[in-house]
Amino acid sequence: MSDRSPLESPPGNAPARSDGLHIELARFRPRLLDSLKDYDRSRFITDVTAGMTVGVIALPLAMAFAIASGVKPEQGLLTAILGGFLISALGGSNVQIGGPAGAFIVIVYGIVERYGVANLLISTMLAGVVLLAMGALKLGALVRYVPVAIVIGFTNGIAVLIALSQLKDLLGLSIDKMPSDFFGLLAALGSHLDSFNPVALGLGLLCLGGLFFWTRLFNTNSVLPYRLLKTRALRLAARLPGSVVALVTLSLAVVVLNLPVETIGSRFGGIPQGLPTLALPAFSWLSVQQLFIPTMTIAMLGAVESLLCARVADNMTELPRHDPNQELMAQGVANLVVPLFGGLPATGTIARTVTNVRSGATSPVSGMVHALTVLLIVLVAAPLAVHVPLAALAGILLFVAFNMGEWREFARLRHFNPGYRTILLGTFFLTVVFDLTVAIEIGLVLSCAFFIYRMGTLFQVQPVTDEALKVPAGVQAFNLYGALFFGAVNKLEQVTERLPADARVVVLDLHRLVLMDTSGLSALEQLHRSLVRKGMRLVLCQVNDQPLSLMKRAGFDHELGQHNMAVDLPAALVSAAPAR
Repeated sequence: MSDRSPLESPPGNAPARSDGLHIELARFRPRLLDSLKDYDRSRFITDVTAGMTVGVIALPLAMAFAIASGVKPEQGLLTAILGGFLISALGGSNVQIGGPAGAFIVIVYGIVERYGVANLLISTMLAGVVLLAMGALKLGALVRYVPVAIVIGFTNGIAVLIALSQLKDLLGLSIDKMPSDFFGLLAALGSHLDSFNPVALGLGLLCLGGLFFWTRLFNTNSVLPYRLLKTRALRLAARLPGSVVALVTLSLAVVVLNLPVETIGSRFGGIPQGLPTLALPAFSWLSVQQLFIPTMTIAMLGAVESLLCARVADNMTELPRHDPNQELMAQGVANLVVPLFGGLPATGTIARTVTNVRSGATSPVSGMVHALTVLLIVLVAAPLAVHVPLAALAGILLFVAFNMGEWREFARLRHFNPGYRTILLGTFFLTVVFDLTVAIEIGLVLSCAFFIYRMGTLFQVQPVTDEALKVPAGVQAFNLYGALFFGAVNKLEQVTERLPADARVVVLDLHRLVLMDTSGLSALEQLHRSLVRKGMRLVLCQVNDQPLSLMKRAGFDHELGQHNMAVDLPAALVSAAPAR
């Protein structure tokens, strides 16, 4: 064994460390570098085709997400272009598609209403710093520890809020500014029902119904005759995204029929046809101090959303699994850069990533092509966007909200325990009525509380009942099961109350005790001292590594004495037997 001090210079050329603290940072290596090894022409063609498909789908979604978030449509397009390119080029996944996400609509709208667009950009940049630090410090795996009940709860809650926020444009209501809080939103909708526009409702419902119909038109259960499905025209039509078909047809209807509905042109004046310019948001330290909660909300939601999306993609492909730390660092860089050009928070998007996978993507090249496709469409066809009816975009977002929510989980709640139901429903209602930050905080507290309770119920102190062991008179033997921690120490404290009057020795078999914390050790020490005061002994046997390590570090093994530490239960009973 080496007697070299851990602070001395290690062998080889490794540098010496001047202290005992060393934080190993994650290596910044985009998945793109590994994906391009053995990259060939066939893979490139496949990636380009997949990227173009996703780019066409991303175009209407980016505009819809931006408008629903209370900002201009071009800000959503910029996020899809610049954020999508950076996330794919620098990320840790082969197929993840980045850009504006539906989950951020409610968050961004609330920040814009309360703090303004400039502070939204600052919050997004600060969130980028947080995400970059999380990835560099290898905290990507921690996001996976968010309980699934919380994820389902806030996802369904956000879907409900998205749907409610779109009722204004769906019904064609004349509301200058929609409140961000739940009750204010309902009040605003109710007080403006007199401005209801039936034409807008018709367009929105036609769009929504068309999207549901389009997804089922070309599948195996299609209502179309089999011979029609085999025609070249329908095979080409099947490749067109339903959202694009809906926007084009409904925009044409608005122009040809001169329908009295609000459009992108009437509200925003159109979309700029050109490249974005660098514009630093107004920065002040006073503003930064007020933006802590928005910053952390954007960062945590972005981390959870992107890594969940990457995990979904991993389960759909045979490609190498994603690197969560590299993915977070890429998200950080994207959210640092995109706001400099006026963009929104960018993250991984499940719907577009799934489309990318199903289109056959093999590398991040497809995500980069998706961003360039959106850019090309904006440069060529931006003037046509003035005719897009907002009611149609509302229909698209209602479709997104429906697909975003995991509604079947509500029906399945009866199969789960009360703790799971409480966490899921509590997170859902808190997301809808209050906000996502409160929902996640309380959801995590509830999860911890229920976990502590559950682990506490699993810990057991059971008397030894094996008659073959022949427990001597005056000896009481117990088996400890589970984890002895602060939530379960009361059960150990009750051991003295279960001892008969003639007890002289207490034997605890710890071979089924897998974990012990300092509170558990303190309870064990108190039990030992209580027995000593009564003239009794405590004998431990078959102690596992973790509890034994804690006892040694605290000096309890010396206090107890090596003669009271046995290798197994039979040896402990022999040690506990009275001398003859």
